[in-house]
Amino acid sequence: MTGLYIGLGVGLLVIIVLGWVISTINSFRRMLVKIDESESSIDVALTKRFDLLSKMFSAVKGYMKHEQETLTKVVSMRQPSHGAPMAEKQEFANEVTRGLQAINVVVEQYPDLKASQNVGKLQDASVEVEENLQAARRVYNSNVSYYNQKVVVFPSNIIANWKKFEKRAFFEAEAIKREDVKFDF
Repeated sequence: MTGLYIGLGVGLLVIIVLGWVISTINSFRRMLVKIDESESSIDVALTKRFDLLSKMFSAVKGYMKHEQETLTKVVSMRQPSHGAPMAEKQEFANEVTRGLQAINVVVEQYPDLKASQNVGKLQDASVEVEENLQAARRVYNSNVSYYNQKVVVFPSNIIANWKKFEKRAFFEAEAIKREDVKFDF
């Protein structure tokens, strides 16, 4: 009779451990899906931001003689694909920021351009796009932080190492790029 209880106890322990392993693996997979979803939100925000840059470039290109080369380079950039590494997306975001800053300089230098309704609407849209991008970055980084914690914390790190779940990169902006694109009216 004692052997039966020991057998049941061992069987129950195996079931509990197996359940924990399956649950932990599924937890990692759910987190990866959330990270992919939030990365898609960043992609959407970057696309909107790039489209806005293109529209602003068209609106102010007549005034831009000395910044023409910089902005033409930025507008002709290729947006990274969804599967591109986060570092590539960060560099793209930084290039677009440089382009928006150059356009802002031109808008500040020409009062008639600053007074234009089209430019004003584009500036308002820029504020909204920047807010959406910041929100997408926060959600992405929050998801990555939670996932990375599970990758390194015991006991889930055992499963992470076994199944090759690796830490993911945060979406970080360089110091000068951390500033929002500002428009003075």
